[in-house]
Amino acid sequence: MDDANDTGTTGATVVRLPVNKHDQPGDSDQSGEAGAVSGRVLTAAEYARMFSQREQAFARWRGYRDDAVWLARTLRRLAADDRTKFVARNAWYVPVGAGVVVRRVWEAKTNSRYERMMRAAEAAGDFEAVADWEQRAEQARQRRHQRVMDWITNPVQFAKTAAVSVGTSVGALLGLGVAMAVSEHDASQVGDPLMAAAAVVHGAALAVEATWEPAVAAAPWLTVAWLWNEGRRRGTGVPGWLAAPAEEGADTHMVVTADTIVLALQHLKIPELKKAFKDGWVPTFDPQPVRDGRGYHTVFTLPLGVTAEMVADLRAVLARNLHRAEIEVWPADADKTGTGKAGSVDLWVADAGAISRNAPEYPLLHEGTADVFTGVPAGVSPRGDAITVPVVANNFVGGGQMGQGKSNACRVVMLGAALDPLAQLDVFVFANNGDFDSYAPRLARYRKGVDDETAAAALARLHELYAEVGRRENRLAELGAKKVTRGLAEQHRDLRPIVALFSECHELFSHRDFGEQAAEVATKTAKRARKAAITLMFDTQSSRKEAIPPKLVELVSVNACFYVKTWRSNDGFLGDGSFAAGIRATELRPGRDRGTSLITGVSDAPFELLRWYFVEVDDDTGYDAAADVIARAMAQVDPATPVEATTDPVKVENRDLLDDLDEVLGTERVRLADVPALLRDLAPAWGPYLALTGAQLRERLTELGVKTTNKGNVPRLDPADLRRVVAEKATADLDDDE
Repeated sequence: MDDANDTGTTGATVVRLPVNKHDQPGDSDQSGEAGAVSGRVLTAAEYARMFSQREQAFARWRGYRDDAVWLARTLRRLAADDRTKFVARNAWYVPVGAGVVVRRVWEAKTNSRYERMMRAAEAAGDFEAVADWEQRAEQARQRRHQRVMDWITNPVQFAKTAAVSVGTSVGALLGLGVAMAVSEHDASQVGDPLMAAAAVVHGAALAVEATWEPAVAAAPWLTVAWLWNEGRRRGTGVPGWLAAPAEEGADTHMVVTADTIVLALQHLKIPELKKAFKDGWVPTFDPQPVRDGRGYHTVFTLPLGVTAEMVADLRAVLARNLHRAEIEVWPADADKTGTGKAGSVDLWVADAGAISRNAPEYPLLHEGTADVFTGVPAGVSPRGDAITVPVVANNFVGGGQMGQGKSNACRVVMLGAALDPLAQLDVFVFANNGDFDSYAPRLARYRKGVDDETAAAALARLHELYAEVGRRENRLAELGAKKVTRGLAEQHRDLRPIVALFSECHELFSHRDFGEQAAEVATKTAKRARKAAITLMFDTQSSRKEAIPPKLVELVSVNACFYVKTWRSNDGFLGDGSFAAGIRATELRPGRDRGTSLITGVSDAPFELLRWYFVEVDDDTGYDAAADVIARAMAQVDPATPVEATTDPVKVENRDLLDDLDEVLGTERVRLADVPALLRDLAPAWGPYLALTGAQLRERLTELGVKTTNKGNVPRLDPADLRRVVAEKATADLDDDE
C-alpha cells in the first residue's frame, strides 16, 4: 500500500513488459490460453533499471540520425538557393583575391616568375628564350640588391636631409620675421612667421588625429573590398556550383583563358606532354587568348617530343576539356599557318553554338555588282569574316552528302558571277530539278535532265571550251599578254570570262557512252584554262572516280566539302592527305551543320570553315529569291555578253499584265497562287514576273480594278472578271481616240 500510494502521488508511468507464461503462477485454463497476467506500477528508477543501456543507446542514435537528416536537407536547400550562392560566391572572392595578391607580391620580390619561364622555355627547346630569361633574372636580382643597400643608406641620408630642410625653413622664417619687423618698426613681429608655421603644423596634426581612427577602422573593410575585386576579376578560383548565372544570350560554356587551355592540355593522353607538365613545364602563350570574332584565338608552345599534329589528333578530347563541340575547336601547326614559330600550336576556339548559327543575308541580294576577277561573295567564317570565292584563274569542286547544301553553294557562286556584266554563264544540270530555272534569262547555255541529249550537249560544250582555250592562248600571244585580265576583257569582247557549271556531274562522268570522254576533256581543259579566264565548276554527291575524275580534283584550286561519312570521301573532295592534315569534313554534323562546308583555296590558311549564304527558294510556291537578283543582273549586263543562248544584246520589251493574263487564262476560275507560274512560262525573261507571288498579284489586280474572290481562304480569279476589265480598257482607249 505504501508503494502504491507513493507511486500514485508521484505519477509514475505504467509500462507493459513482455511476459513468459511459464513464469506466471496458477494453471492454464482448459482451452490452453494463459491466465491473467499480474502487473505493477514502476517508478522512474525502476523503469531505468528495467530498460537496458543498449536500447537507450539505440533510441539516442535514432534521434541523432533524424537530426542529421534534417540538417543535411536544410543545408542542401540552402546550398541550392540563389541567394546563398550569391553570398558564398562573393565571400569566396576574398580568399581568391588574397591568393592573387600574395602570388603577385611573391613574384615581385623573388625570381620565381623568371624561373618558371626558364623551365617552360627549356622544356620547349627554345634555348634562346632560356638565355633571355636568365639575363632578365640576373638584372632583377641586381635591382633587388640595390634596393636593400638603399634601405641601409637612406635613413642616414634622410636624417641629414631633414635636418638641413628644417634648419633652412626656420632660418627662412626668421629672416622673413626680421624683414617684417624692420618694415613695420616692430621687433615683436620677428617671431610671427615662425609662430604661423607652428600653427599650420599643429592644425595638420589635429587633422591627422581626427581622421586617424576612422581611417584605421575603415582600412580592414577597404582591404577586403580590394581583395574581393581582385578575386572577382580573377574568377577562375571560384567553384563551378558558385559561378554566377550567365546572362541571356551569353556564352554559357567555359571562357577560354590560358589557365583553361593548360588544364585541357594536362588531360590529353600524350605521354611526352604529361611528363613535361610533371617536370614543371608550362606553355608560353603569344598572344594570350583573346577574343577573335565569335571565338578565342591564341598561339602556345609545346614541349620537346610533342607536335601540333599530336594535339590535333586528340581534338575531340581537347574540345571536351574546353567544353566545346569537336567542330568548335581548331588546333593547327602555327608554323604552317604563319602565326607562330615551329613547335607551336595555333588554336581557335569558337563560342559554343557559333558554328550552328545561320549565315547573314546574301550581301548582293538587293543591290551591288560583282567581279569574277576578284571573287564573288560566298559566306562567312565562324569568326564572322566575309569570305569570297575566287572564280577567274580557278576551278571549283563541291561535294558532300545529299541535302547538306552543295546545290545552294553553286547557286551562290553563279549568282555572284551573274552580277558581273562581263561574265558568260553556262549551266548543265544532270537532274530534273529547277535549281537554276530562275537563272535562265542570264545564262548563255542552260540544259537540264538525265537524258542522253543533256549529256551529249555537255560533252559538246566541253569540247568547245577546250578549243576556246587554245584560241585564247593564241589571242593573248598576239596581244603580248600572259593572261586575261579585266582590262583586256573590257577591251576585247572575245576574251570575256566564261563560267561553266556541271551540276550533279556524276551522271555525266558515269555515262556509258560519254563519261570517259567527258572526263578526259574536262581534265585537259582545267589544266590550261587558268590564264584564259575560263572556269569549270562541278558538284556531285559521290567522290568515287566514276563520279568525278581524281585527276580533275587534283587540278582544282577551290574545293568545298560538306558533311561526308568516310575519310575516303573527305580526301576524294578535298585532295589526298586532307584527312591526315586535319582538314576533316567528317566532323561536320549532318543536318545541324547543313550549309556549312570545309573549303580550301579561299585564303592563306590551309582551309576555312565556311557557312554559305542562303539564297531562299520555296519548292512549294516556286518562289526563288534569285529571280530579283537575276532581273537586276539583266539590266546591268554588257550588251556584248551572251545571254539567253544568244550573242545578241538583250531586248527589253514592255508587257501589259492584263493582256498577258488574258492570254494565259482559260475560262475556269483559277487560284491566284498558280497564275505567276503561267506568266513566267509566257515571258520567262520578263523581270516583274520572275519573283511574282500570288499575294503580290492580288494587290496589283486590285489596283487595276480586277475583282478577286476568297473562297475557303483561297484567293481566286475569275477570267470573266478579268476580261470585263480588259474590254472596258479597250473601250476607254477607243473613246480617247475619238
